[in-house]
Amino acid sequence: MIDHRRLGRELDLFVSDPLAGAGLPIWLPAGAAARHAVEEYVRELERRSGHQHVYSPPLGKRELFELSGHLGYFADDMFPPMRLSADDEVVLRPALCPHHALVFRARGRSSRELPLRIAELGGMYRSERSGVLGGLSRVRAISLNDAHTFCAPDQVGAEVVEILRLIRAAQAALGVRPAGFRLSVRGPAGRYVGDDAQWSYAENLLRGALDGAEYVEVPGEAAFYGPKIDIQIVDAAGRESTISTIQLDFDKPERFDLSYTDSDGSRRRPVMVHRSLVGSMERLFAYLIEVHEGAFPAWYAPVQLALLPVGDEQAGAAAELARRALDAGLRVEVDVAGSLGARVRDAARRRIPYLGVLGSREVADGRLALRLRGGRALDPMPVADVLALISGQVAARAADLLPPG
Repeated sequence: MIDHRRLGRELDLFVSDPLAGAGLPIWLPAGAAARHAVEEYVRELERRSGHQHVYSPPLGKRELFELSGHLGYFADDMFPPMRLSADDEVVLRPALCPHHALVFRARGRSSRELPLRIAELGGMYRSERSGVLGGLSRVRAISLNDAHTFCAPDQVGAEVVEILRLIRAAQAALGVRPAGFRLSVRGPAGRYVGDDAQWSYAENLLRGALDGAEYVEVPGEAAFYGPKIDIQIVDAAGRESTISTIQLDFDKPERFDLSYTDSDGSRRRPVMVHRSLVGSMERLFAYLIEVHEGAFPAWYAPVQLALLPVGDEQAGAAAELARRALDAGLRVEVDVAGSLGARVRDAARRRIPYLGVLGSREVADGRLALRLRGGRALDPMPVADVLALISGQVAARAADLLPPG
């Protein structure tokens, strides 16, 4: 069975070392390169859609999480507070929303600024039991692609529709195959904040945004502060989990006394929309490693081009070509160790998308014999054409290694 933990070891993507601790994986250079490419893409997608990015600390004073409601509703999933002095305790955050509420209230806000979209790829922490931890799919230190939109009540519906569009775009680029939508609403039991009117309004807004899409409504699975849309995936073992989410929240703006000045000069309370386009980097890559079997699309492959000089005489030309590829923005390696056959097999094992072999004839002609992942060999091409081909597929974030036609 395909298992991201096994592939992660074989491809040197990440390591779980007992000395670091359970649920605290370390991203190795290859995994970090792939993750960095995905993070850059998501940040740019968010920037183009009007999000403003921030940095906030992964911990805060106990009072922050008492005010947010997390200590009252979520304490079992949080790490214990750390006492710094008799009157000063800090807590590793289980979510980013309290800090983003502080971003909103950092100064006065006007209705002209809304929707205000605050985004961050930030760390948060959950005190998961050792028995449920595994690889990247369930961890204690989480790097979350997160954002919170503060909007007027009449902007919420359009905002949710736009978020769903962004989620679909990101999933298509990454090769995520969604398994379905879930609308999580209140159940008869459970601890929820807010009044019935707010909940009914929020649930109906999300139903309207999902109009035309097939979804399952799940009572009792809502967050304590509001209903949510979850987009599900299924891993290689058949386990279902959430990768993307949209959550409506009328509670945090009340708790943090958030307000904006409306066009008539009155003070209004914003609605807070929580959303994650691709979830945590850990869970996302656990899924991507398995769904692609380690053969990532070229745009986020750890190494995009491997250059193999046939002999020592071509080593200088390979190094010069590598410099040109680096200048073109590609991730490239030159492999000179061992026989040519062994190096070709190693590149295949590592799922490198493009493999360039340089013999004496190719060097003399200024050409490169390119092989694609999977074994297909292309006729030798001018080096500039090879770099343009690879750069074009990477820039397009194409799923295929060659352009259509």
